[in-house]
Amino acid sequence: MTNLSILDAVPSTNCIYLVLGEIHCTHLLLPSPMAPPPFSLLLPLFVFLFLQSCRLSTSALPSLAKSASLSVENPADVLVSPSGAFSAGFFLVGNNAYGFAVWFSQPPCSGTDCTPVWMANRQAPVNGRRSTFSLLDSGNLVLTDAGHAGGEVWSSGTSSPSAAQLRLNDTGNLVLADDSGVVLWQSFDSPTDTLLPQQPLTRNTFLISARSRYNCSTGFYKLYFDNDNVLRLVFDGPSISSVYWPFPWAQSSQLGRFLYNSSRIAVLDPLGRFQSSDNYSFSTSDYGIAAIQRRMTLDFDGNLRVYSRELGSTSWTVTWEAISGIPCFIHGVCGNNSLCSYDPAKGRRCSCVPGYVPKVLGDWSAGCVPNFTFSDGCVADEIRFVKLLYIDFYGYDYNTIYNTTLEKCRQTCLSLCNCRGFQYSGSLSDSGSTTFNCFPKIELLNGHNLPSFTGEFFIKVPKNKTFTEDQLVKRTQYTCSPATEVILDRTYAKKGKNGAVSFMLWFACVVGGIEIVVVFLVWFFLIRNQQDVTSVHQSYLLAATGFKRFTYDELKKATRNFSQEIGRGAGGIVYKALLADDRVAAVKVLSNATTGEADFLAEASTIGRVNHMNLIEMWGYCAEGKHRLLVYEFMEHGSLAQNLSSPELHWKRRFDIAVGTAKGLAYLHEECLEWVLHCDVKPQNILLDSDYQPKVADFGLSKLMDRGKVTNSDFSRIRGTRGYMAPEWVSNLSITSKVDVYSYGIVMLEMVTGISPTTSVHSLESGGDAKQIRLIPWARSKMMEPGRTGSRLQEMVDPVLKRDYDLKKMEILIEVALKCVEEDKDARPTMSQVVEMLLRHENND
Repeated sequence: MTNLSILDAVPSTNCIYLVLGEIHCTHLLLPSPMAPPPFSLLLPLFVFLFLQSCRLSTSALPSLAKSASLSVENPADVLVSPSGAFSAGFFLVGNNAYGFAVWFSQPPCSGTDCTPVWMANRQAPVNGRRSTFSLLDSGNLVLTDAGHAGGEVWSSGTSSPSAAQLRLNDTGNLVLADDSGVVLWQSFDSPTDTLLPQQPLTRNTFLISARSRYNCSTGFYKLYFDNDNVLRLVFDGPSISSVYWPFPWAQSSQLGRFLYNSSRIAVLDPLGRFQSSDNYSFSTSDYGIAAIQRRMTLDFDGNLRVYSRELGSTSWTVTWEAISGIPCFIHGVCGNNSLCSYDPAKGRRCSCVPGYVPKVLGDWSAGCVPNFTFSDGCVADEIRFVKLLYIDFYGYDYNTIYNTTLEKCRQTCLSLCNCRGFQYSGSLSDSGSTTFNCFPKIELLNGHNLPSFTGEFFIKVPKNKTFTEDQLVKRTQYTCSPATEVILDRTYAKKGKNGAVSFMLWFACVVGGIEIVVVFLVWFFLIRNQQDVTSVHQSYLLAATGFKRFTYDELKKATRNFSQEIGRGAGGIVYKALLADDRVAAVKVLSNATTGEADFLAEASTIGRVNHMNLIEMWGYCAEGKHRLLVYEFMEHGSLAQNLSSPELHWKRRFDIAVGTAKGLAYLHEECLEWVLHCDVKPQNILLDSDYQPKVADFGLSKLMDRGKVTNSDFSRIRGTRGYMAPEWVSNLSITSKVDVYSYGIVMLEMVTGISPTTSVHSLESGGDAKQIRLIPWARSKMMEPGRTGSRLQEMVDPVLKRDYDLKKMEILIEVALKCVEEDKDARPTMSQVVEMLLRHENND
């Protein structure tokens, strides 16, 4: 609180000295040293004392105590570190918009010339009038905004019964500590886009870039420790997410990264040496110079850089960067269906691939869209492929085909309706010979022009589309204008004052307030009984569910307004979320949940009680108005469908997935309190955790059945996904747990062969003409060929495994899968029998 005191009253000079802090002094002359002053003269004094006691801020404070505040309207209201190296206060981020930030203040700077290193309210700038940053009597730091409906836009969430002070250290750390020195909160624990020397990056902290050069709000790039304990950079865009540093095509062990250390900590020291627990380290180009300012910043362009400057200098120099010379390797630079090219003189440029145009002019992150249409993406007579030179698109391959011909690669992409094009490139095999591989692309992302790239890319376009040679080859000569930067603008109305109008306004407010109170009292007594009944009913339902009930606003905030989609299906869309307790979650927004709240909670209660290591765990739900959402644990490696073509999914992991999935389904069918049928077993509903262990998802959304019934007439609608559905769904037979067994068998065949039952598949065996095949008959015919166990399996097994598998176990897995897909449901085993067959053979080894 402001230190306001009356130091002295000196009758001989008729003065009262009022000292405010150390710099303000006011003299009030009194008419007589002996007579009491008249009220007319005391009134201004009392008003002055009252106003000054209400002012809770001072200038250039070394600390902030309880009940004190900093005001946005006083530019001198700042906290300053002991040496003056850092300052903390309101920082201009737009038109009449401010963030509460820490910045470098040596050498002295002002406005946007300063370099911020931390900000409390990146996403919610505050008004330039009447906004304050306060340390409350409770020990909570609060940032309030006069233009915000709720007032509070940020808080530290702390409390302290004893005295507490907020100080800014010379390291740039803003620390709230109690009177015994215990740290209650510190800015080093919640970095924004910058890491300062001696500030640790841990498993619970990360850097997130700014949105653009002039927009401090949260961007799309993130530095964090992944679940394998490796420090990574990831592009976390509105619709996709992909790691780009270390380069994802290289094994972490090959790069010297150490996976087997769970400490997860990285620090930049004051001399310019960076060290991480994953064995990654580097030294800046000016390493060893102590008297210098440094910062590590994840810039809005996705590159991680260390900046340095000499004391007294106003300009920063880049002394290290994560990606040097190849900035187009940073993902998300140019969006879908576009290419990034780099010129050292002009920097990065974006352009659309031939046949495509920008989706949003001036915003390359939105990508490009085709300026043509197909009547059907699978009509061969309408399609041709155009070759692009020196072009590479990373990721989003559909079932990579190794050691194949260009024609077979073209036919594969032609048969896939959603194939945008394909890459055909050679690689050296272990024997020294060159083999050519096919990479059909379902999305054209992370495209860049690379003159050293020797492969070829073929894009799918209509036959009547023509292009010039410039469009197809000279990709380094783009002159696309850079995206326009718009300064963040948040304007608040600044109204003038009028006494008469103010009085009428206050009078109207008082009358309106009285009316509202009367109406409220009437409403309260009319519906009080109804509220009591509803409250009791909801308490009963919450007790039954046993997990958290989220509000829609909580989940909307946790998912960043449902911006990062990670999956979708017939049941709804799944979004990635960060809950208030820092747990990463998956939030499913149900699209066809039309049941009432009580019925929905009853169904959610049953799902929430299911607990098995191979079933996804549900953490909570939301049933608010028309909204129906479920909150699950987040699986780091996504779905089995996303990993089928990944070399990380080696043979042992695939066999473990087969066993784990069977165990999860067996638990649903035979061990739950209620008999649960999944009804939609497919690779998209088998999720993989950090160790690639499977967890079955979406198991409670189709139907919950009573254990005592083997059929249920309520299954009047066909459920499941084409290609994975059992024959019972279309033949009007009774629905039992054997429908899940059939779907499981299809999934296992797909995982082993790499052939999807949902698309047109062609036989590409050497020496034969391409022809359409059906997965189950084809697999049965292969297994029935006598005396060719080894060779027939080689023809069946997904080439991505490169013949690196256990021959006996592979044959057993295929045989079990074929038993599961018998037409007669009574001939199929139960899921517990499947588990027994797989484990029996494994134990016999």
